[in-house]
Amino acid sequence: MADQLFETDGGARSRTPVPASERPLAVRMRPASFDELVGQEHLLADGSALRRAVEEGRPHSLILYGPPGTGKTTIARLIAETSQAAIEELSAVEAGRAEVRGVLERAEARRRGSDRPTVFFLDEIHRFNKAQQDALLPAVEEGLVVLVGATTENPYFEVNSALLSRTRVYELRALAESHVLALLERALTDPRGLSDAPAVDEDALRFLAARSGGDARSALAALELAAENAEDGRVTIAVAEDAMQRSAVLYDRAGDRHYDAISAWIKATRGSDPDASLLYLAVMLEGGEDARFIARRMVIFASEDVGNADPRALTLAVAAAHAVEHVGLPECAHNLAQATVYLALAPKSNASYRALGAAREWVREHGTPEIPAPLRSAAYPGARSLGRGEGYENPHDRPGALSDQELMPAAAAGERFLDLTDRGEEAALAERLADGRRRREGS
Repeated sequence: MADQLFETDGGARSRTPVPASERPLAVRMRPASFDELVGQEHLLADGSALRRAVEEGRPHSLILYGPPGTGKTTIARLIAETSQAAIEELSAVEAGRAEVRGVLERAEARRRGSDRPTVFFLDEIHRFNKAQQDALLPAVEEGLVVLVGATTENPYFEVNSALLSRTRVYELRALAESHVLALLERALTDPRGLSDAPAVDEDALRFLAARSGGDARSALAALELAAENAEDGRVTIAVAEDAMQRSAVLYDRAGDRHYDAISAWIKATRGSDPDASLLYLAVMLEGGEDARFIARRMVIFASEDVGNADPRALTLAVAAAHAVEHVGLPECAHNLAQATVYLALAPKSNASYRALGAAREWVREHGTPEIPAPLRSAAYPGARSLGRGEGYENPHDRPGALSDQELMPAAAAGERFLDLTDRGEEAALAERLADGRRRREGS
């Protein structure tokens, strides 16, 4: 509650009177201003709509949706502090109607007594049932409190529509490795942090940043534990592993392992071994590889190595790439796994890839051919008088919608670039290809 928030030496706020030096590092390093926040610039950059509204004393009810350790509690407290409002905090896991009623009664008394506004931070708001959420509606609608709900679940599924219509939803992004690394480095120099901590090896710091999953709280807790258990006054990679309870995966997103891992994934998937393909996918994910990079390679693979032997592969790969953008890690790993299994087990054909390569080689060797007059555009005034489009035979008027007309330019007559396989759905296309070629050769 408002009266239970205590200031630390550095300006951060806590709900207990525990001395600052005894509080967890993540609490001590909680940003004391919007400028100290990292990773949520899309919402709170200087001049953004939300930040401007708060700084001008016009905060509105909102729901913060995002992964753990991305700043939801911090943002709620900064909104209250910047708006000079009192703050009430409850967790929906523990609170019921009585606790909510108490918050609203205090907010009403505060308004009557000093006209001071109240920010009501409700953590895990998705844990409230419909009746509990409905109880908040009058206070939110009338502006008695500025509700700041926090949730790791999609509010459009977990929060009822009546409450959603009275709030704005803001999605927080998982912190990038660079953001977490910056916070860890700050914790080693900031007076609130571990300024008297033992030396920390750079690879240990990068390991903690990479393996935190974008959770600043988790990374700071691991750093604090590692500092307490430093060997000979130094935090090594082994100490960091023990603190994080995860092994360091040797992986360099810009070096050999980056290229070797994706090469191994491509070759295992091309070789139709889903177990090996999943293993190399796991190596990349555990090593902190950019999921968007993996998804892009899947989209390329779907056309380059599967092709028309199974045209659905491209659809699935594109869907996986879309999921990566809209779901993000860690959940999108499941989408990547599904696509990996499908691509590995799909029939393989690089016929389109090879055919395009052969056609481009022909163009490089012979130059741009003259487009036959029947195939040239007749869509502009005067085109017909120049003979454009004259003599074109529409294949829809032919049996099977296959053209008997020679469509190659004269310089490339008789050239054949495409050689389809008998694998998967490409077998039927091969028959149609052969039929069309026979007709054109016969004519």
